[in-house]
Amino acid sequence: MKLAVTSQGEGMNASVDPRFGRARYFIVVDTETGESSTIDNAVNLNASQGAGIQAGRNIVELGVGVLVTGHVGPKAFSTLQAGHVMVYTGASGTVAEAVEQYKAGTLKAAESADVEGHW
Repeated sequence: MKLAVTSQGEGMNASVDPRFGRARYFIVVDTETGESSTIDNAVNLNASQGAGIQAGRNIVELGVGVLVTGHVGPKAFSTLQAGHVMVYTGASGTVAEAVEQYKAGTLKAAESADVEGHW
């Protein structure tokens, strides 16, 4: 399965970005092989509007099944939900730590957005 974590930098040792749509990067991890890749989200970082929706579409197109982040807004959440991506919020620390938090079951699956849009 592919898992994506919002990140402030490149690689597994970078800090989790608490924002989804305006995260600097997404680190996509194959949970079966442990391989990871960095996806640049710069186009949405400074978007005047629609960052969450477009970032959500990008995650769906990457074939990600689980998104781990700090927070997610309502339009992004709807886009991810429509693409059958499970969203887990409350992640912190490094990307590697967030992946471990997910695997250990310490993150809760989000049932809805936990911040307003344009957060």
